Amino acid sequence: MKRAAIFAALFFCAPAIAQDTKEVTVTSSGGGLALTGRVVAYDGTYLQIETQYGPLTLDYASVTCVGAACPDPDTFVPSVRFSGAASMSDVLLPALIDSFARSRGQSVQTTEESDTAFSLALQNDSGGDVALFHFRISNTDEGFADLIALEADMVLATREARNAEVTRAAEVGLGRLDDPAQSRILGIDALVPVTATTTGTREIAIRDLALAFQGRITNWQDIGGPDLPIALHLGPESNGQTQGYVDRVVRLGGRDLADTVVRHATIDDLGRAIAATPGALGVMPYRDTAFAQPLALRDVCGFVAVPVLTTLKTEDYPLTAPLFLYLPSRRLPQVIREFLAFLRTPQAQLVVRRAGFVDQGAIPISMDAQGQRFVNAIASAGDEVPLTELQRMVRVLAPRTRMSTSFRFEVGSTRLDAQSRSNLLSLGQAIRDGEFDGQNLMLVGFSDGRGAAEANRDLSSARAEAVKRALLSVMATFPDNVILETEAFGEALPMGCDDTEWGRQMNRRVELWVTQPSQ
Repeated sequence: MKRAAIFAALFFCAPAIAQDTKEVTVTSSGGGLALTGRVVAYDGTYLQIETQYGPLTLDYASVTCVGAACPDPDTFVPSVRFSGAASMSDVLLPALIDSFARSRGQSVQTTEESDTAFSLALQNDSGGDVALFHFRISNTDEGFADLIALEADMVLATREARNAEVTRAAEVGLGRLDDPAQSRILGIDALVPVTATTTGTREIAIRDLALAFQGRITNWQDIGGPDLPIALHLGPESNGQTQGYVDRVVRLGGRDLADTVVRHATIDDLGRAIAATPGALGVMPYRDTAFAQPLALRDVCGFVAVPVLTTLKTEDYPLTAPLFLYLPSRRLPQVIREFLAFLRTPQAQLVVRRAGFVDQGAIPISMDAQGQRFVNAIASAGDEVPLTELQRMVRVLAPRTRMSTSFRFEVGSTRLDAQSRSNLLSLGQAIRDGEFDGQNLMLVGFSDGRGAAEANRDLSSARAEAVKRALLSVMATFPDNVILETEAFGEALPMGCDDTEWGRQMNRRVELWVTQPSQ
């Protein structure tokens, strides 16, 4: 079995997520109120049931419960049900749970019942269950469907929740899935265009990639390659990352996929088909590109983005694809809350790296590694951004080191995007943990080049100040031995072409630069 082969040292064997109705009747201690409903959750103190009046949360000690599904406080074992993307449930989540157990001096016992269902039990020294983690391996679509049907507690998703899913979840009492408090980013993947080696191509424009999958470009010769028909390939329609690509790139211009796209049942099948098909063009997750030739992304102004560790961490690569854990707005058992807190620790980030994904740990990027970015700045200089402004930027940034922690914003919004919201929480935790003690943190704002340069500097300054306020808001107190300041350079350091929405999105950002106060 694939899972056993990869994580033989950890586990495996499992019961499916329960699908029964779990109906009970609860009566208040005075007998004045009786309600019948389906048990949704119990955390050892509070019982949540789904009734005809909607979801209700009750102090279990204050009611009498009748029905086979009534929890027994004396034998209660906290549990959580995961459903969603196989790429996360196959290895990543089990490895994180195993690491969490080890950090508590506990072990993991695995039970596997079928190819699509298994459970992990955290056990103490005497073999007693401390917590149960149930998994249903499916896809992102089914994960959200299970959550909304109250058949799962958390969704493993390779894309953000869609508007319809957010609305439906709110209607059934699960809260707002687009609220930052109801999601976690476990790691980062990316969508990478790939081709067969026969094309001899090493990069492709984002616009051409979209046009090809819309069926409007059909030959490699039209985009600088050989005279060879383009054969389009994608993963399964249910794959969340593939859905994200279609939503974010192909349908951005209001068009749909070409009818000639060949779909494959698995990502492995997709990679093998691309490698074996002359003229093939596809899009795959970053971690699965071994069989095919990855392509760098180029925009219409010539800016090139290559999917590597630093560009994925900084979101300087346009098609980053965070791995999400969505959860309902309700009280969770203490051990489950502790597991969610563990996910932000360096130990958990090491597990993410070992599982083949990009972790969220901040890494330094030296000034020597900024060469191409400064070349872009010099090439774009002119009346709006004179040499004196570039010199000022170099004077300010030269004594500092850029960190991979960056902040970008949703399209047409001042709201941080999902990865940046996660970065904000991780930065706050790192500051609380003392990782930046005695250092000077500078939040540096940049803008796109549309409009007047002076206005863009003001706008980039406002964005940097907004990130500063957001950072302070997630911290109860800010340490006296850490200096936090802002700076802004407007459109002086472009990452992409302002002629496209993709380029403007890349340029509107706030970067973190760090130095010692004495420097």
